Amino acid sequence: MASRSNSPISGIQSLLRDERFWKIAFQALIVLFVVDLLWHFSATLNDNMLGRGINFGFGFLGNPAGFAIGESLLDYQAQDAYSKVIQVGIINSLRVMIVGVILATTVGITAGVASFSDNWLLYKISRAYVGLVRNVPLLLQLFFWYLAVFFSFPAPRNPFLFPNANMSWLVLSKKGIYIPGPAFTPATWTGIILLAVSLLLIGLVFNSVKVVRSGSYRGGVGPLLGYGFSLLMIPVLLVAEFFLLFNWDAEKGLYFKGAFPSLMSSPQGLWVIVLLVLIIPLVVLARWRTQVIVEQGQSGKPQLIAIALLLLLGLGILLFALGWESPVAALKDDGTFTGGVTGGLKLSLEYAAIVTGLTFYTGAFIAEIVRAGIQSVSQGQWEAARSLGLNSGLAMRMVVFPQALRVIIPPLNSEFANLAKNSSLALAIGYPDLYSVANTTFNQTGRPVEVFLLMMATYLIINLLISFNMNQLNSAVQFKER
Repeated sequence: MASRSNSPISGIQSLLRDERFWKIAFQALIVLFVVDLLWHFSATLNDNMLGRGINFGFGFLGNPAGFAIGESLLDYQAQDAYSKVIQVGIINSLRVMIVGVILATTVGITAGVASFSDNWLLYKISRAYVGLVRNVPLLLQLFFWYLAVFFSFPAPRNPFLFPNANMSWLVLSKKGIYIPGPAFTPATWTGIILLAVSLLLIGLVFNSVKVVRSGSYRGGVGPLLGYGFSLLMIPVLLVAEFFLLFNWDAEKGLYFKGAFPSLMSSPQGLWVIVLLVLIIPLVVLARWRTQVIVEQGQSGKPQLIAIALLLLLGLGILLFALGWESPVAALKDDGTFTGGVTGGLKLSLEYAAIVTGLTFYTGAFIAEIVRAGIQSVSQGQWEAARSLGLNSGLAMRMVVFPQALRVIIPPLNSEFANLAKNSSLALAIGYPDLYSVANTTFNQTGRPVEVFLLMMATYLIINLLISFNMNQLNSAVQFKER
């Protein structure tokens, strides 16, 4: 009779001794615990709301709002529904986020590169800017820009006109800031904002399709869930893209039209689409030129000429096809100012303050990220660039900075997300962003739970879009072994 110790191990015993089983079981228990906790919280919340005679739901969004909004790109009236109020807040927040990301990146890269400048004064200005702005709270900086800078502008009857009253390129007063700008209608500006969000969604669609095609679901529960999530997100994202790009009805579903109908409502909007289409051949030519230089040892001059011609075409469209207008100050017969300004691009003091504050605050952190990324490149790369006869500027632009991107982009992702979240501080200076209009909405409706859920979902979606696209950009700039 065989001894008990020599008997084969049963299937259950083998499973219990498998380390992979316990890892999966532990993760499953954590998921069940989180789901149970959320279920308990939601049930308690629902019981409390029912105890006060409130039924959870979003039906109140169809009720008239009854309050005005001082700044809106959408055709909003006080009698419109609360759903349109939320959409106005989303568009206003996106205006701040998109412009803030572009300007903060520009300021941050400039200040970060300037910290390596051979010019002593430029270096000191860069270091002083970063040291000062990073250590002052953002809310205090917003109050400074709004109350100490922009609100100190002269009265509307006596504005600052530059260079003179007959040719005013810049008009500053408490009524707002007027600068030269393209002749875009509010619908065109809305279309540009929706198109920017659509491009982020397109990047997420490509990533989901890539995951599905690669079959990365093999190898465990986590990849399987990721594969299923990507498979589910493809139709959801395509539907969202349809509404953002091609929704022709401004009254049903979304109050704003889709991006393309909004842009095609004016000739200038069509030229914006042409400018975006030009990016595709530019990217193709740039990659082709790099491939020709690296793999075939050629100069890449024909591709460079084609890129230059496309850039000149884009510059011509940008300067002459968008209908740029300068602000015109209304003057009386005796040359005195009447208080009215026509043409140009008007920026409210609140919008200018929140964008300026976020730009310089986030730009200071980006400058440190850029400085760290540049320092991560070995000194040998600098010496190799100089040995080829490149000056400091060319060495930075052509050799060092491209290699620094692999270190710069991951923390840059966090700074963009922080800027998007910090835009909610616009409430402090009176700019009607999403949080500001939502605050008024739940005060009037007594529906804080539903309104806060809408805000949380909006900020979550925006930050996820930023994160996913930045992660793809990070993967593109990483060194790839051959």
